[in-house]
Amino acid sequence: MDIRIQTVHFHADGKLLDYVQEKIDKLVHYFDGIISGEVILKLDKSSDLHNKIIHVKLHIPGNDIFVEEVGRSFEEATDIAVDVLARQIKKRKEKMRRM
Repeated sequence: MDIRIQTVHFHADGKLLDYVQEKIDKLVHYFDGIISGEVILKLDKSSDLHNKIIHVKLHIPGNDIFVEEVGRSFEEATDIAVDVLARQIKKRKEKMRRM
């Protein structure tokens, strides 16, 4: 699966990019029809502790799946986003089976 990762308001190190790539790649276990994905990591300029934002858009046959999550760290936000995406993918896959 082809994943494009962008960062906004900061420069990510290789360790973070590898972590995000690895987590998103695991979604193929739930549905192997994922065509590609776009990930945007954004650092919000607020003083709030939950200022790390991740946007993930997966391109699958039919409609795209999108999720946006916020966390104290990008790793936490990524984990939450992947859990939400896994649930959405399972629902979409079940819906496709019924058709």
